[in-house]
This record gives sequence, C-alpha cells and structure tokens, in this order.
Amino acid sequence: MGHDVRLMPPSYVKPYVKRGKTDAADAAAICEAVTRPSMRFVAIKSEACSSVLVLHRTRDFLVRQRTQIGNAIRAHMTEFGVIAAKGAQNVNRLKDQLDQLPEVARMPVSLLFDQLAETDKRIERLTDELEETYAQSETSQRLATIPGVGMLSATIIAATTPDVDNFGSARDYAAWLGLTPKPHSTGGKQRVGRISKMGNRYIRRLLYLGAMAQIMLRCRLKREPSSDWLSGMLMRKKTKIVAVALAHRMARTIFAVLRDGSRYEPQSA
Repeated sequence: MGHDVRLMPPSYVKPYVKRGKTDAADAAAICEAVTRPSMRFVAIKSEACSSVLVLHRTRDFLVRQRTQIGNAIRAHMTEFGVIAAKGAQNVNRLKDQLDQLPEVARMPVSLLFDQLAETDKRIERLTDELEETYAQSETSQRLATIPGVGMLSATIIAATTPDVDNFGSARDYAAWLGLTPKPHSTGGKQRVGRISKMGNRYIRRLLYLGAMAQIMLRCRLKREPSSDWLSGMLMRKKTKIVAVALAHRMARTIFAVLRDGSRYEPQSA
C-alpha cells in the first residue's frame, strides 16, 4: 500500500506516553516518537533469520529445563542421603542408586530421570539442526574463524545481525550487545561504571563463555608470560573482568568480519 514500515524499540517510545495506557495514548506516543530525528529503528528480520532464532530460543529453554530437572533429582535423592559429585554429567550416575530410595519416592524420581533423558534427546536434535544451518551459512563459517566464537555463537549472530550498516562503528555494535561501560557523568565529570548489560543477553553470555574458554586455555597451556594484550590484562585484572573485556574485543572483531565480508586473520607478532 506504499507505506514505509519501521519497527521501534518499545523502551524508546515509552517516554512519549503522556498518561495512562490506552490505544489512543499509545498511538499518539508512536506518532511523536517516529518524528524524532534521533529515533533508532529496528531492522526487520527475514523468515530464515527468525527460524534460526526459534531454534536457539527453544534449545536454550530446554537447557535451562534440563538444569532444573537435574537440580530436582539431586534435591530429592539428597533427602535420603544419596549424593553425587558436582557437575551435570554426574546426575545420571544417581540412577544406579535408585534402589536406595523408599518405594514410594522411587517412582517420581524415576519419572524425573525419564524426563531428563527425553530432554537430552530434544537438545541433541536441536543442536543437529543448528549444525546443519551452520554448514549452509557462509557468514556463520566466517564468524567461527574468530577465537572464542563457536557454532552456537556464529549462527545466532548471523541471524540477529544480518546487516551491520545500521551501526556507525564497532563500538556501537558492542554497545548494542551491552558490552560497553555505562556512563554516570554529571557536573562535567566523566565517569564510567560496569557494562550496561543492555541488548541480547543470550549473545552476551555466549561471548563471555567464549572469552572464558580462551582464558582457561591460556592458563591450561601454562605459556610463558608474553607481551600480548590478554597476558597483560590477566596480570593486572581479575579473570572475570578480563573475560568481559575480551568479549568486548570479540564483539568489535565480529563487527569487522561482518562489515568486510572477510575471515578473521590473527595479527602477526
């Protein structure tokens, strides 16, 4: 019909709502917000990108559900003195000790074990589907060349950020992911605090885990201290702070790879 359809973040429209929650008030706020020269709009995702997001969200939901089931099994069996070592992989070992539970308690805990096994199968099925998506996506494969970016990170980023032209710089992209310090400036004094944690929490978590994996690998290899950025940060800052900073650098690298359509090439020493 000739209309230019645009999406606006609800949080950017809310300040223009004058009073009350009515359709008329919401429509007036939208009309006011869309005329602001500083208003930012959300890119409309394709069906293919939305489908990948559904895969990720469903898998993440099932992973959290698996954790809840495992915690429930641990709690119930602990009531009867049956305890397993830490780690999700040790929960299934408790199944061999079901005979130590009273008969009345044995049946419901057995159902939880069945539910845990079924959830594992569903997670595996979704993971296989994501791996197929990764194999068919040239963008995802380029992103996976970045250290700390795996199949999950690559596919979700490719689906969420199909076009980086909406961002003015790499720092803007990192800020969109909530990986930049939140400013608290007043009276001419510039102050920055912790990261804003705005934006996509799922991607931010994956980048953080990828950064931690790089740090743990560095510690496991027990390399001699070098002059690179990561070694210097590890000597001065705590591990988790370094992981957040590394995740920020990874976000900037992701922006460059998406913008240039290239693969990651490590800098020579």
